[in-house]
Amino acid sequence: MRASSSRRPAPLVAGVSLVVLAACGSSSDPGSDTGASQRPAASSAVPVVASTNVYGDIVERIGGGQVKVTSIISDPDQDPHSYEASTQNQLALSKAKVVVENGGGYDDFIDRMLKSSDNSSAEVVNAVEVSGKTAPAGEELNEHVWYDFPTVGRVADRIAAALGEADPDDAATFARNAEDFKAELKPLEAREAQIEKDHGGEPVAITEPVPLYMIEAGGLENATPEEFSEAIEEGDDVSPRTLRDTLALFTDKRVEALVYNEQTSGPQTDKVEQAARTAGIPVVPVTETLPEGKDYIGWMTANVDALASALGK
Repeated sequence: MRASSSRRPAPLVAGVSLVVLAACGSSSDPGSDTGASQRPAASSAVPVVASTNVYGDIVERIGGGQVKVTSIISDPDQDPHSYEASTQNQLALSKAKVVVENGGGYDDFIDRMLKSSDNSSAEVVNAVEVSGKTAPAGEELNEHVWYDFPTVGRVADRIAAALGEADPDDAATFARNAEDFKAELKPLEAREAQIEKDHGGEPVAITEPVPLYMIEAGGLENATPEEFSEAIEEGDDVSPRTLRDTLALFTDKRVEALVYNEQTSGPQTDKVEQAARTAGIPVVPVTETLPEGKDYIGWMTANVDALASALGK
């Protein structure tokens, strides 16, 4: 998987009007220096460990006051690909009744922690497995399934079921909360369908596959050389020829937008971002983890609206 990349503060977006939505409630508060975050809950609450605050927020939406969630990755400066477990997080995992991970190689530290834990009874929800997605022939799986809204809906159902097994008295509440959450996903899917209607087939560029499911759902064409996005995701150097071909997408104005993972950066991605801005091509920043002060629905609404705004320029 990708080596740890350098991180930087989120840049201002040129040419794109981001929709800043008030969160219904932050899914994670600033935690210890391990990156774990917890929300106080009743002593009878179901203990849950989520690999990232993305899944932690979804669990809290479904579990309400009946869950106590530890989100291991809640700091954008932490890279799930290279995270090393802390004693505090190992302890939380040993007590968890439900564990939610992304899977697909994204957060392997959860599997390593589970193997070294004496907790064999925790119900594990693996988002990639729930998605049913498999890698295309000869290609690697795009594991960033939290950008795929139908998958997130199925994960919500699976989380509700797991919580219901841990707390049968509140199972009906969990199922109802999952239905409410899925209802909030529908406008996002409708917005993607509108993007496809208005801009289907238009080419865009990416720095790595993080937002690719959102781009595909909008009917957009990923024009980025595969060698570029693969190298960036793996933390490898981009060949001069591949970099030149990628930069030409912007200098020749052959794409309508650049969808850029602002949590990771390096010399090659910096050049790509600058080329887009110089050419007047909108840059749409996305992140892998939940920004502070946002919940999942508000975060993804801002992402989809930013993409639509960029394409409408």
